Amino acid sequence: MTATADKANLPQKQELVSLTIDGIEVEVPKGTLVIRAAEQIGIQIPRFCDHPLLKPAGACRQCLVDVAMPDREGNVRPMPKPQASCTMAVAPGMEVNTQHTSETADKAQHGIMEFLLINHPLDCPVCDKGGECPLQNQAMSNGRAESRFVDIKRTFPKPIKVSTQILLDRDRCILCQRCTRFSSEIAGDPFIALQGRGGGTPGEDIHALHGSQIGAFDSGVLQFTDDDGEQVPAERTGAVVGPTGEAGLQQGLAAGPVGLSETDSSGRPFASYFSGNTIQICPVGALTSASYRFRSRPFDLVSTPAIAEHDASGSAIRVDHRRGVVVRRLAGDDPEVNEEWITDKDRFAFTWQQAPDRLTQPMVRDENGELVPTSWADAFDVAARGLEQARAAGVGLLPGGRLTLEDAYAWSKFARTVLGTNDIDHRARPHTQEESDFLAARVAGSGLGVTYTDLENAGQALLVDFEPEDECGTVFLRLRKGVLAGGVKVATVAPWATRGTAKLRAEHIPAAPGTEPEVLAAISENGPEHLATLAGRLSEPGAVILVGERAAEIPGTLSAAVALADRTGARLAWIPRRAGDRGAIDAGLLPGLLPGGRPVTDAEARVDTGAVWHADSLPAAVGRDLGGIVEAARTGELGALVVGGIDPADLPDPATARAALSAVGFVVQLEVRRSEITEHADVVLPVAPPVEKAGTFVNWEGRTRPFGQVLTSSALSDRQVLNHLASELGTDLGLEDVQSVHAELAELAEPVGQTAIAAPSTEAAPVPEPGAQEAVLATWKLQLDSGRGQDGEPHLAGTAHRPVVRLGRATAAELGVSDDDAVTVTGPAGSITLPLAITSMPEKVVWLPAHSPGSRVREQLGAGAGALVTLAQAEATS
Repeated sequence: MTATADKANLPQKQELVSLTIDGIEVEVPKGTLVIRAAEQIGIQIPRFCDHPLLKPAGACRQCLVDVAMPDREGNVRPMPKPQASCTMAVAPGMEVNTQHTSETADKAQHGIMEFLLINHPLDCPVCDKGGECPLQNQAMSNGRAESRFVDIKRTFPKPIKVSTQILLDRDRCILCQRCTRFSSEIAGDPFIALQGRGGGTPGEDIHALHGSQIGAFDSGVLQFTDDDGEQVPAERTGAVVGPTGEAGLQQGLAAGPVGLSETDSSGRPFASYFSGNTIQICPVGALTSASYRFRSRPFDLVSTPAIAEHDASGSAIRVDHRRGVVVRRLAGDDPEVNEEWITDKDRFAFTWQQAPDRLTQPMVRDENGELVPTSWADAFDVAARGLEQARAAGVGLLPGGRLTLEDAYAWSKFARTVLGTNDIDHRARPHTQEESDFLAARVAGSGLGVTYTDLENAGQALLVDFEPEDECGTVFLRLRKGVLAGGVKVATVAPWATRGTAKLRAEHIPAAPGTEPEVLAAISENGPEHLATLAGRLSEPGAVILVGERAAEIPGTLSAAVALADRTGARLAWIPRRAGDRGAIDAGLLPGLLPGGRPVTDAEARVDTGAVWHADSLPAAVGRDLGGIVEAARTGELGALVVGGIDPADLPDPATARAALSAVGFVVQLEVRRSEITEHADVVLPVAPPVEKAGTFVNWEGRTRPFGQVLTSSALSDRQVLNHLASELGTDLGLEDVQSVHAELAELAEPVGQTAIAAPSTEAAPVPEPGAQEAVLATWKLQLDSGRGQDGEPHLAGTAHRPVVRLGRATAAELGVSDDDAVTVTGPAGSITLPLAITSMPEKVVWLPAHSPGSRVREQLGAGAGALVTLAQAEATS
């Protein structure tokens, strides 16, 4: 019997190796591990430390097999001891016998299992891993029926609070090192490590050696001493357990004191945005989640595949719920997108969908000005009458970026066919006409463009106004994978080199806010040597330029990025932050676009779209963008607003947005939870969160990511609400079900006779010159911040970066401040005071987190990236 790899799917000239496993001849590529070769023919070898996305370690030894190899004369001779199949590569003529055909291998595996269970606690009934535990399963399949161990098991004080979210029970740890290998190899955050040596010294009575164990840095474990041989002193906290039960160290991985600016919001050093993956890949119950611990049993859970809603990555997840309540989320297995990893935000931030302020009933404002619950029929009636009266003056629509493709399409069709307007814009953030032109020319209707696989094999990647670890974690992981494999080099145009930049080993090209167009223009064969070299690498096949949504804030940046891509031949991809942004563009939630990237000014495009929509005519003039809609509402030029998932604090001018909501005559809100806009709404129509509806997100690649409904619910999606509201206004929207949406989108997928849309060509604006105690503002949102999508998860919030103000060394010296001193940054609307972290960055530039506790930049300062702000030393840290 022979099992042969599909040679047609192998890279050209890939050498194949022939070997025998349990009497079955198999051909696999050279370098394949024995354990992988066995998997290809359906032979399962037990293992704990092995993981296909991690480097081989051979730490647990559970995968021992019997191996025989040909000698120089060609005689097949057995190796003297069983070998770890997870670290051994195949060789020509190798003969492998697993536990199925070799008593030696079977006995070795039973022995290793017995060894692993000697000190393992018998607490399966109370262990979070119970019921889905590889150790449980393999103890039954590859272990002894009865234990021969009669002594007292080793115990540790527990749990160690590795972070506010990750708890460690060392009793259960089998030292497979999956967690430490993931942290160092995948995330680049070695916040836990293997410590101690061997079995240790009982009672620490001789050399005070602690046994091998996983944990955060602790000098009590690692025996750090100063020059006089004394134990390194350290501040301790009772919130964390040390190696012998005493209060644990405050420092985490640092060998010395950690400044206030380098700790997370819990006071601990920041661990990782990806730490939750260590819980999922742990083969025992050693690592657990503080939020899920002792909450449920696997056999009590109902599991549903889904797509993460927090960013544009489109990561596959699994949602587990019990009795109608979501209790945890796990990473899905999708090799094309997120492989088996997700961010902690995608894993833990789900309680927002069932928060106490969840809107469950329609509400209307009565004659006393109070919002009162009502029936759907009454709410639709009031909303329809209000919109009908305002239609003559004009209605603006602000859907927000949380929508699925189906919901976004309903908003687009509702605006054009029911309200007869192009005054619609999904962008709940700073934006420009340059960005609108860029999205129309390079993004809308473009389908699947640059992919995750392209990133992993890019050769050269240039990041422009894009911090992947904060803004799209899955992109960061895939770029880092390519970097560590040696095939990808990363360069980033940014004001300072972040932790993510360091972990990507990226070339940092410093750019003060406003200078990005100048820097991008200099990346050419005629530029400075290092930029000319970068231009050459961008001209090579596979190179990509990744532009973040923040590029819209600096005039000329998107135009310069397009010009750079055109002259080098590099592929250009735009990566927004919100899950619904890409689908919203394809659905036509921009004032100048119809679905499929069709310009509203193109008569043939309007006719073609109108035929699908059964509409005689569609509005031809380009509508107002978000800024224009807000200003028109404030001045009375619009009679009503229909608002979706919008937070005024995210908008370019929060004060103007609030004034517009107060001034406009009629407001209809479609929202999941009560928000600031609810207080201005005349009609509130509750809509379903992602967990209670089926739909499709379109990720940054342009890849459709469909997901099913997780929880049984009577809540209506945006599509259903707008379909009913359209009927009340006398128009049949024709979107009763998802299939109707997909059918219409399929008809509109190929624009016919469309006018070509020119790429943007906007000149850069002059860069302001800071005076004394002035600086240019740089800002962006951190992955974990004050966003409402993270509400109700204090354990996750504890791992967020502590908000700090960042200045270059010379700028800090000019102010007379040093690390951890309080610095006040003042803008037109007010000021922000935070501790200082001196950072290597251009002078006269100050960085603040855009939406973190104590630092809501647009709301508190009234300014955005590129604006001039003033600096001063503060009396105390805010």
